[in-house]
Amino acid sequence: MQTLEKRISKIKAAAPGPSLANLKIKRFMDGADLATMKEMHKQGIVQGFTTNPSLMRKAGVSDYGAFAREVLAAIPDMPISFEVFSDDFASMEREARIITAWGGNVYVKIPITNTRGESSAPLVRKLSGEGISLNVTAILTTDQVRTAAEALNPKVPSIVSVFAGRIADTGRDPAPIMSESAVILKKNPKAELLWASSRELLNVFQAEACGCRIITVTPDILKKLAMIGKDLHELSLDTVRMFYKDAQSAGFKI
Repeated sequence: MQTLEKRISKIKAAAPGPSLANLKIKRFMDGADLATMKEMHKQGIVQGFTTNPSLMRKAGVSDYGAFAREVLAAIPDMPISFEVFSDDFASMEREARIITAWGGNVYVKIPITNTRGESSAPLVRKLSGEGISLNVTAILTTDQVRTAAEALNPKVPSIVSVFAGRIADTGRDPAPIMSESAVILKKNPKAELLWASSRELLNVFQAEACGCRIITVTPDILKKLAMIGKDLHELSLDTVRMFYKDAQSAGFKI
């Protein structure tokens, strides 16, 4: 009969932990803090960046254009998505044309609908048809993925952002939706499926398994990349030490 130690070794060999080196999915930092964006770019742990008006507001950005140009000057060699902020499609088109002129590595984020639920497909078709790289965003259903896929020019690089994290927030497993979305987009190899609104590091591996080509990750999640594959026994010990240290620091007594 095998000893417990030998059985554990056999299990570890058969099912090794996850590895950062084996990940093929591209990681895009989601945020609007310029200092953090520069640091992530310098470290080389991301392959692109995404922003949106909400993130910019949270970061204290007051001049959209000035911020974007500063970002592009600091990061000229990676794709960066900037979003339109109007609600009518004529204004969206005007903003999209301004944004795309900011740099060759810019993707223009267009929401799949406006606030009234009207489809942006005609605008997406028009802009993509003219060669503008788009990031169609705020998608949560496979029907919306199909709409985007049909509107995008297959000759122009584009991104289709499905908010998997928000799907999960409703109690639904986003994996089946993301897997189906990857199948839908196979007909357009230049349209990259993006897992948006990540909630935890595990999402990176889930996204890759579903066939996503990009995942957006916050700085907090990026900091956890060093945890990938960490021995769970060591992590348990680290946790115990943390509890002990915090209890001592707080001066707790029973």
